[in-house]
Amino acid sequence: MEFQITGRTGLTCLLGSPVAHSISPLMHNEAFRLLGLDYVYLCFDVNEKQFPSALDGLRAFHVRGFNCTMPLKTEMCRLADRLSPAARLIGAVNTVVNDDGLLTGHNTDGTGYIRSLADAGFSIKDKTMTLLGAGGAASAIAIQAALDGAAQIRIFNRRSRSWSNALSLAEKISRNTGCRAEVFDLEDPAALRGSLESSQLLTNATSVGMAPNADRSPVPDASFLHRGLLVSDIIYNPRETRLMRLAMDAGCQVLGGLSLLLYQGAEAFRIWTGQDMPLEPIRQKYF
Repeated sequence: MEFQITGRTGLTCLLGSPVAHSISPLMHNEAFRLLGLDYVYLCFDVNEKQFPSALDGLRAFHVRGFNCTMPLKTEMCRLADRLSPAARLIGAVNTVVNDDGLLTGHNTDGTGYIRSLADAGFSIKDKTMTLLGAGGAASAIAIQAALDGAAQIRIFNRRSRSWSNALSLAEKISRNTGCRAEVFDLEDPAALRGSLESSQLLTNATSVGMAPNADRSPVPDASFLHRGLLVSDIIYNPRETRLMRLAMDAGCQVLGGLSLLLYQGAEAFRIWTGQDMPLEPIRQKYF
C-alpha cells in the first residue's frame, strides 16, 4: 500500500536524547503503511530542560501520541495528566496518548519484555531473576515480572546516585506483590556469581555494552553463566552485545534488545490506534 503524507496526517513521535539511532520510526511507519492508517512517526531530540515546552507544542499540534526515552521517562511521570496503574507503580512513562489535550502516561517496557520472553519460550512464573540496573526500564521489567509471578528478583546496582532507586524498587515489589526482591552491589563479583548460580534468568537493563562502548560487559566473564540460564540484554545497539557473546560461549539461550523493542512498540501502537501492529512482516523486514 502506498504511503503518503496528507493534510490530515496525524503525528506520533519519539522524544529523548539521543534519538537518531532509533529504529522506532521504521517500525511504526511501516505498520501505519501496512494498515492504511494516516499517521507518521518522527524523532525529536529533546533534553530535560526543553521537555515542558515540547509538551506544550505537542498538545498544540494535536499529536495523537508519543514515546519517551532517556532521560525523560521519570519526568514524564510527573508531567502527565493521568497515569495508568502500571506507570504509577513503576514511576516511569515511555508511552503517552493524547485525548483532546489530556496526556495519559503508560509504560509498555514491562509488558513488552514479558512478551519477548514468552516469544522465546520462557515463562517468568515461579522463576528467580537476576536483574542488572534499577533505572526506568529496569523498574518496569522488574515490576511486570513480579506481577506475572516471578518468585524472586535480585537487583544488582552500583552504589551511586541510583542506589536509593534500587532499594525503593525492591521495597515496592516486596510490598505490593508476592515476589521477594533484594538489592546487591553490582561491583561485588562474589554476590553476582552466587545469584546467577541459582537464577533461571539474567537481564541486563544497564547501558553497559551499548555502542560506542560495545566491548564492555556487566558480567566479568563466561564462567559466571551456566547452561540453564536465559541471558537477556535490553540493549539493541549493537544487536549482539559482549554479554550475549559471553552467554553463547557458556551455552546459554540468549535474547537481544530488539525483541523488547518490537513488543513494547506494538503495545504503544495498540494504545494509540486501537489496532494490533502487524508483527510478522515488521519482524522480517527490520528485526
